[in-house]
Amino acid sequence: MTVALRRIASSFALACMLCTLVSVPVARAAASIAQYGTPKYPDGFAHFDYVNPDAPKGGTLTLATFGSGFDKFNPLTLRGVAAPRIGELMFETLITNSSDEPNSAYGLLADDIRIASDGMSVTFHLNQAARFSNGDKVTAADVKYSYDTLLGKHGNPAFRVAFQDIVKLDVVDSATVRFTFARHNGDLPYIAGGLPVFSPKWGARADGTRVDFDKLGFEQPIATGPYLIDQYSPGRDISYKRDPHYWAKDLPTRRGMYNFERIVLKLYSDDVARLEAFKAGEFDAVSENRARNWVRSYTGEQFDNGTIIKREFPNHNGANIQAFFMNLRRPQFQDRRVRAALNLAFDFEWADRMLFYKLYDRLESYFMNTDFEATGMPSPAELKLLEPLRKELDPSVFGPMTRQPVTTPPHSLRDNLRQARELLAQAGWTYRDGALRNAAGVPFRFELLDTGSAVMQQVASVYQRNLQKLGITLTFRSTDPALYEQRLDNFNFDMTTLVLPAVQMPGTEQIGRWGSKAADTPGSENFIGIKSHAVDVLADAVASAHTLEDLTAASHALDRVLVSGCYIVPNWYSPNFNVAYRRTLAHPASPPLYYSSDSWIVSSWWDAASARVSAPLK
Repeated sequence: MTVALRRIASSFALACMLCTLVSVPVARAAASIAQYGTPKYPDGFAHFDYVNPDAPKGGTLTLATFGSGFDKFNPLTLRGVAAPRIGELMFETLITNSSDEPNSAYGLLADDIRIASDGMSVTFHLNQAARFSNGDKVTAADVKYSYDTLLGKHGNPAFRVAFQDIVKLDVVDSATVRFTFARHNGDLPYIAGGLPVFSPKWGARADGTRVDFDKLGFEQPIATGPYLIDQYSPGRDISYKRDPHYWAKDLPTRRGMYNFERIVLKLYSDDVARLEAFKAGEFDAVSENRARNWVRSYTGEQFDNGTIIKREFPNHNGANIQAFFMNLRRPQFQDRRVRAALNLAFDFEWADRMLFYKLYDRLESYFMNTDFEATGMPSPAELKLLEPLRKELDPSVFGPMTRQPVTTPPHSLRDNLRQARELLAQAGWTYRDGALRNAAGVPFRFELLDTGSAVMQQVASVYQRNLQKLGITLTFRSTDPALYEQRLDNFNFDMTTLVLPAVQMPGTEQIGRWGSKAADTPGSENFIGIKSHAVDVLADAVASAHTLEDLTAASHALDRVLVSGCYIVPNWYSPNFNVAYRRTLAHPASPPLYYSSDSWIVSSWWDAASARVSAPLK
């Protein structure tokens, strides 16, 4: 089930936004903030509950990563492909979220956070121990430099979208910065706190000149994270070494984390080669997201004798938005009836039965597996938001929540295709001269862009066959990850397989994903190209909600409108993380509530042979 889980890799800005949560606009100064009530961890807490504070430091973690190469160390620009995990391992932000709460954040580079009583600004005081990798102290001027650079012409345009409601950043004193907002929006303090900070000396030459920020290639980043680049081969691998002078190693938000002395990431562009390399001992752990592989290929003597451990860890996260994304910039997808017909031609039940061993569930919502998923009829609070937009919306929005078509009896694929044909005819597409054609005689053809997953090719081939019955020609186009990134950044596709990471607490990222302005911003997450006044209004209502009740109603309303719009052909999600790892690795007794398995391994596991620890191991 390879799809492109790629936004975090290409835009550290969006990764920060996806990790942000919503805050309460009340005056307070503390080392943490929460949306509702108080943070779980009080000021002065020792460590997060989900880590082992006594985890030993040492050893090497070797992992596989999907890709054919990288051409830069800068994850903050649009051009090129950044080295894997460099944003996570080398760049830190003013605040960081806790992984066992959906709505709290704690100081990282900042040790004090003050949200103004009117919610129109947030002030951060910097931890006086914070240091860049070159030993320089992190100052307010450095924060200002990072902000100005990222919002300038050389930064990823996604930053300008994410920070659009921040009016300015002022340096209050050498250790204090204040962000001023254009409006009262509870998400903005977290967006501001998600600013990655780096040194002005990054890219400076000995002669006093500097490399333009968007032209930084393999210049070693000067940032504040726990690792430094050790060795690299752009088409093969990269290794990071732990910074022996890492300033935050004893910080409560970092204690028990980033325990490996070295982290090596090996590039694989072929799934079969990756799996065989794992069995041969080329790397230490793998998070397997292909059901067939998990059931049939993770077997053998090494699994039987315990050399390799095979575990399923619970997934409490909201479901990633995995789907075939349609590009509304293409004329054939602009009619909702056409998009609904394309949904009807997709047979999830066949795929789950024949390819996935019934390990997956169908994606039904843009907020699946969270309290923000819409169900049943709209509530009075939802109708209050939806009624003023009724003329712009499909009537289905005001009925029971739309469910995806199924092929289990008494339903069938044949019935679904009959409905699809009727919808296409209503939209002006009729079958003649051997193809489905519009009034001008243009045949219905489109390309499905992917990075080459064998399983996805199987799914696409069946989808292709179903569409052929309607007279539609689908061409499956496989491309390498670098070109795929470029085409997505420039919205150069018809339909594509894609995963948008889930959010536990919806906020401003909804504007970036579905908002009209983002539709015209290269590198944004509005891949679909939605330009809808109703969606803009509801996404703004999500971002500006002040209470949990308001946020829930706005998210439900937005979910109804997006699902009703049939903008994607939803795929599936897994209720578990399937992880295989060598017994030389150890991990905390339980994972956090909200996590990705790969990041959990990197951030919280350790080498069992490095030292004796008292924490229970599994």
